Amino acid sequence: RRCGSRRRMAGLAWKWPRTRLPVGASALGVFVLCWLYVFPVYRLPDEKEIVQGVLLQQGKAWRRNQTAVALFRKLLEECCDPGQLFAMTKMNSPMGKNLWFDGEFLYSVTIDNATYSLFPQATPFQLPLKKCSVVGNGGILKKSGCGKQIDQADFVMRCNLPPLSSEYSKDVGSKTQLVTANPSIIQKRFQNLLWSRKAFVDSVKVYNQSYIYMPAFSMKTGTGPSLRVYYTLEDFGAKQAVLFANPNFLRDIGKFWKSKGIHAKRLSTGLFLVSAALGLCEEVTIYGFWPFSVDLHGKFISHHYYDNVLPDSGFHAMPEEFLQLWFLHKSGVLRMQLEPCEDPLIQPSA
Repeated sequence: RRCGSRRRMAGLAWKWPRTRLPVGASALGVFVLCWLYVFPVYRLPDEKEIVQGVLLQQGKAWRRNQTAVALFRKLLEECCDPGQLFAMTKMNSPMGKNLWFDGEFLYSVTIDNATYSLFPQATPFQLPLKKCSVVGNGGILKKSGCGKQIDQADFVMRCNLPPLSSEYSKDVGSKTQLVTANPSIIQKRFQNLLWSRKAFVDSVKVYNQSYIYMPAFSMKTGTGPSLRVYYTLEDFGAKQAVLFANPNFLRDIGKFWKSKGIHAKRLSTGLFLVSAALGLCEEVTIYGFWPFSVDLHGKFISHHYYDNVLPDSGFHAMPEEFLQLWFLHKSGVLRMQLEPCEDPLIQPSA
């Protein structure tokens, strides 16, 4: 009986042979298990959980932690050196230097005489800057009354050529020392400056005597529009001047935040700007950095303070970026303004 049982089992084994995973698949499985052990899956809190977490902190007095500020600035200096590499200059980008685009792996540019002449001798700020306001474009700024507080800073940075007309100035201020401009904005809003350049020059007058910070050497398609902005402002004798972002700085900042847990195709312009400010300024307060559809009271807010156009999905990791900035707020490295500021139109009673 035992022998017969063995024969039947042998027959079954012949009919249904035991399968084995390919060596490659087995190795991949072991690698995945090891990866999950070393780097366990992190579940990003959803919007409601993040808002609730922020609410728990509201009402607590915020204090700058000078030790934490110094430590974070040291980390930024070691990885990215914003003071020297924030913008392309004659000092960090000499003639003949081969510069690789940070947004593309296959393209580089050699600094020739014509390109070299566009750079300032050194970063044109007296460092360190004192009090800095970094203004995002979040809808949380609408009806915030933060304009006066923003403008009280010594140096104000803004993102992506935002509108600053009188209808917004009460909430976002009007002072500007530096404003970013993505080449895509020049392409879409101003037809690449191939037709009417005057419309662009008129539109940037609102930024007064400020620098327009452009990533001319991040993507090959952005070089032409960025150079046209430079020459347009020069031809019209405009008060604004162009600073070109150093691709080495942008690449290093991207690596820095990736090591902190932000995994996206590219960091947002806002996070690049906050990172620069933390390396250039003694005190940093940020406004309008709120990527959620409701405010702290659960009321719907538009994506921007001036419209509700949503960004391309999957390109930036905005909730992850917010959590990193919120951690810096709680640590006393920067101050994040989320509640309305005191309304400048309300005068204290006598």
